Amino acid sequence: MTPTRVEEPTVSAITRPKAVVHYPDDDGEPMSDNTVQFDWITLIKCNLEHQFAGDPAVFVAGNHLIYPVEGHAKLRHAPDAYVAFGRPKVDRGSYKVWEEDGIFPQVVFEVWSPSNDAQNMEDRRGFYEQYGAEEFYIVYPQFPSHAEGWMREAGRFVRIPEMDGWVSPRLGIRFAVGADALTLTGPGGRVFLTPAEIAAERDAAEERAEAERLRAERLAARLRELGVDPDAV
Repeated sequence: MTPTRVEEPTVSAITRPKAVVHYPDDDGEPMSDNTVQFDWITLIKCNLEHQFAGDPAVFVAGNHLIYPVEGHAKLRHAPDAYVAFGRPKVDRGSYKVWEEDGIFPQVVFEVWSPSNDAQNMEDRRGFYEQYGAEEFYIVYPQFPSHAEGWMREAGRFVRIPEMDGWVSPRLGIRFAVGADALTLTGPGGRVFLTPAEIAAERDAAEERAEAERLRAERLAARLRELGVDPDAV
């Protein structure tokens, strides 16, 4: 009896293990070139974070690497600030789009620095356009009366012709470009504050709340002295 010949699996039939790709959380580039650029990065990031603090499905980050395509670790950029709608507020080493339900951050900010050049910004704009950003803004600390923006239309970025008075469709923030200053204002008309100003405002609110609590306690004690139940008043 002739033994049955067992076919050897072909190379194509063998399931090859997936190559392990390392996605660094740091691109080795400095966060900022100077204090003015750093202040603008933190101004934008902290105010947007404050604005969306109550929405668990909006993630705000600054100087954070975005990887748009799995398996391509060199294809990346770290915007100075970005906002991703529909993504949870959890810590990430980097933002890998394929692990984020395919959602690329919808709004991206870059803050111009002396180490930037026009080609660098053009490359970044092309990257954000290609992979799905809806809005892209550049602010210029060295030229405070200047800002640029692009909106996605029909799958492509189109330059916003006038930034003074422009309101971001996604964020609701307003750009005011003055003769010597750029001001960003939140949806409720609140001007973007520095982290120190935000902290001072919070401290003042806590002090007012504490003063009100003490006043209420003194009033309650006085009513009790008069034989009045303060809880019944």
